[in-house]
Amino acid sequence: MTIVFSPDYSTDLKYGKKPEDRSIEELLASGFILLDKTFGPTSHQVSAWARDMLLLDKLGHGGTLDPFATGLLTLLSGKAVRLSSKVLSHDKSYIAVLKIHAEHSEDDIRAVMAKLTGRIYNVPPEISAVKVQVRTRTIHRFDLIEMVGNHVIAHIECESGTYVRTLASDMGLMLDCVVDLKELRRPTSGPFSLKSAVTMQQLADAYWLWNSKGDDSAMLRIVHPIESLLEGFPRMVVKDSAAAALTYGAPLMRPGLVSLESTAKKDERVLIVTMKGEVVALANLMVEPNSIATMVTGEVAKPDIVLMDEGTYPKGWVN
Repeated sequence: MTIVFSPDYSTDLKYGKKPEDRSIEELLASGFILLDKTFGPTSHQVSAWARDMLLLDKLGHGGTLDPFATGLLTLLSGKAVRLSSKVLSHDKSYIAVLKIHAEHSEDDIRAVMAKLTGRIYNVPPEISAVKVQVRTRTIHRFDLIEMVGNHVIAHIECESGTYVRTLASDMGLMLDCVVDLKELRRPTSGPFSLKSAVTMQQLADAYWLWNSKGDDSAMLRIVHPIESLLEGFPRMVVKDSAAAALTYGAPLMRPGLVSLESTAKKDERVLIVTMKGEVVALANLMVEPNSIATMVTGEVAKPDIVLMDEGTYPKGWVN
């Protein structure tokens, strides 16, 4: 449910733009691409190739995949790079092929998988790029899809930062034999899936059509607006003049508020957007939502990450 505080306010169509109306250049200045990474290159190499091809200054990635792993990799362009920590924090899913170096029944495998579901210790392997230290991660699902000889195909749903290679090693300890991770593919990351992803070749073809032939239809399907990365946050809609003030780091004052989703909570993050649906900033809500209706003035939220460019809306008093 949305609580409306300024029902008669309307936005000025001369300024700003709905996310779906942005040009390719505008999307690349603050957007993301869902890539189906192939076997071989590192995530950093893939993002560097895409950055150079698209002639971008900034193109990062979220949710690193090892060179041998394939699947969904989120490429973040322009201002969206600032949201890499949010992408990294998404839950992930994987399809893994494991080789069991001993005779074990399906029941044995399922029993071990059940023991490795829930909150577990997950120490990064020595070959990983992060410091090796004891930590915990939540495994939401660890299911046997199929067993062919001594090879197991498993489906895993887990907290971000889980090392599947470590899961395989832990299985080996419980089964008293070596368990190798032979293949790994990531079908989903947070709300995104491979259904919306493209290969590097498809991205190159789409870019060529746009850059050489002036046909932007493929690129418009590939480059997504930054707003789609932030759909999980409660929305706070503001007036044009408030959006302008926020881009300069000012707090959101009560007169600038149009509406707020009732799921918002004090001291938690909200997504501030314009009436056209453009993201302005991620902000911390400073007051209880049910107290806002009685406020005449005062600060409602403070921006944490400002994502709209200065000058998108003209400076002015909040009406």
